[in-house]
Formats: sequence, structure tokens, C-alpha cells
Amino acid sequence: MTSRPRLIAAACAALLAIAVPQASRADEFSASQRGDIERIVREYLVAHPEVIQEAMTELEKRQTAAEAEKHKAAVKQYSENLFTSPRQVVLGNPNGNVTFVEFFDYNCGYCKRAMDDMLTLLKDDPKLKIVLKEFPVLGPGSVEAAQVAVAVRMQDKTGKKYLEFHQKLLGGRGQADKARALAVAKDIGLDMGRLDKDLASPEVKATLQESFKLAEALGLNGTPSYVIGDDVVVGAVGLDALKEKVNTSRCGKPSC
Repeated sequence: MTSRPRLIAAACAALLAIAVPQASRADEFSASQRGDIERIVREYLVAHPEVIQEAMTELEKRQTAAEAEKHKAAVKQYSENLFTSPRQVVLGNPNGNVTFVEFFDYNCGYCKRAMDDMLTLLKDDPKLKIVLKEFPVLGPGSVEAAQVAVAVRMQDKTGKKYLEFHQKLLGGRGQADKARALAVAKDIGLDMGRLDKDLASPEVKATLQESFKLAEALGLNGTPSYVIGDDVVVGAVGLDALKEKVNTSRCGKPSC
């Protein structure tokens, strides 16, 4: 997010650019005349600071719109890996009319709180397809936990065991790492011999590489982050905001 001082500077620069002659016309004004123009503009801004606020508001609006278009283009370009990759967990309705993708980290406190939002959507919306993607950005323990999660997914085609694993590990206390993830996997009755074998397979590395490449393409640098339809949402925005995004994708308005 652009800081307020930087926004003010950008807004002032834009206002000055409008008032001060362009380089192609610089030879029409002397240095003294250009200085007078800059002084007049500055005096006006000091006398009417509300203009700066108006410029900032417009600048934020344009930046938000530009960022949204950039996200839409990236979602379209990488839609296959985002929505139908074999290296992901699919919950809810696999043929749903809206796809909800969540990038998460098992050591992310915001992800822990946001898990209830995802579970509520899963329970209440029969037309929603939910995709979970491991995105371990919070250190070695997160990477280890994500690796075990991928191995869990590899022996669970239905997603039911994975969801049980996901809830127990993400909802548990303390640091998530390989030891805790393996303990949870054992607790829910997974085949630990197969899990160890799958952990050593190239699929684990390939899955996490795919998630990181997608996140980079979408400009994601934190968790939780979501792709809902063709819209990118960053941060734990809460259940109501997520529902509005789902509805907007489904019917073009916040409430269908």
C-alpha cells in the first residue's frame, strides 16, 4: 500500500506538471517565468489545501483501478494453474459457478482466524468451489508443514482427510513444523509409511513451486490472499467482504 506522504508528493507533482510548461515548451519561458509559475502554484495549494486531498483521492482511485486490471489480466493468464491444477486441494462443489482460491501459511495468525470464514462459505454455499494452495512464507517451519500437507493431499483424493488435517494443524497452538504436521497426520489416521515416501517425491517440491510462481505473478506477498472469480483479495478481510466478492463474481453485485 502506498504511504500517505508518498501519495501527497505524487499528487503535488501531478498538479505542478499540469501548471508548469512541458519540456518541449521550456524555451518559451525564462527561468524567472518558470519560477513565478511554480511559486503561484505552490501559493495556491497552500491557500487551498483541499485540492491536494482531491488529487490524492483521484490518484488512489486510479491506482486501485489500475491494480485491479493488472490482477484480472494475471488471473486470466494463469487461470489453468489457479483453478484446475492437479496440484491443489478442491473442496465444496467441484463444478461450482464461482471458484474461491485461498493462499495460506500454517503459521499465519490471520489465516487461523480466516479459516472459520472459509469453513462457513464451504458449509453455506453449495455452488462454491474452494481451492486451497499452500504458500509458506513465514520461515522453515512453514515450509516443512506445507510439505507434509502436500503429501497428505497426495494420498487423499476426496479432500476430506486433507480438510481434517488442515483444521487441526492450522487451528492448533504453537509453531507449525514437520514434527507437528506429522503428528496431526498420524492422529487423523493417515498411512505414515506412504506419507514418508510421498514427502521425498518430486511432487512436493513441484506443488510449492507452482504456488510461489502463481503468487509472484499475482503480486501476492502475504497470507491469507484470495482469488475469487477474477478478483484478487489480499488480507483477512472477513466473512462479509468475502461473501460480497463471491456474489459479485456470481451475479455482478454484492448481494445476489
